[in-house]
Amino acid sequence: MNKERLAAFMDAVLAIIMTILILELKKPETATLKALWNLRVNFFAYTLSFFWLGTMWVNLHNEWHKIKYITPAVVWANVVLLFFSSFFPYVTSFVTSYYNSSVAQGFYGIIVLAVTFCNIISGHLIGKANRNDEKSQESLKIRMRWLSIDIIIKIMGLIISCTFYPPAMMISVYITLLGIVLPAQYKAAKRRK
Repeated sequence: MNKERLAAFMDAVLAIIMTILILELKKPETATLKALWNLRVNFFAYTLSFFWLGTMWVNLHNEWHKIKYITPAVVWANVVLLFFSSFFPYVTSFVTSYYNSSVAQGFYGIIVLAVTFCNIISGHLIGKANRNDEKSQESLKIRMRWLSIDIIIKIMGLIISCTFYPPAMMISVYITLLGIVLPAQYKAAKRRK
């Protein structure tokens, strides 16, 4: 399988997952500002999940743009990544229903971490498949450095979430999205110019 075909498959599946997210968003009981305000946790969880998945998609495209080869192991690593990503509509809905629950936040965190670990594994496999290409090696090295910091923050969020402050998991995802991922995207775009 060539990388374009796998990228197209991933595009399609992620687009479906992100669309299902909005279908899981609760509607207000009445058409008032107060009723909308009462759904603020739902909007926060939806927005966070949508942009987290969207940022992952952008990162994958940036990474795949520079690589030449994929292997069957890369394909399967990305199928597993999509499997865990497909849980996002469910866990987002679950965490909005039980926002202050360690179980709901922990489940959300496990899915986020599973997708992140799949990203790391995929990156290593892509690195092996493209070991003779300096351009892709440098790009992957930078991405793996960012993912290492990212995963440490998320693991800390999961631990805090499961021990004494449940919202810490979603907050850690928010921190990584704003504090690590977006600046990394900006720097990557600047390097491409």
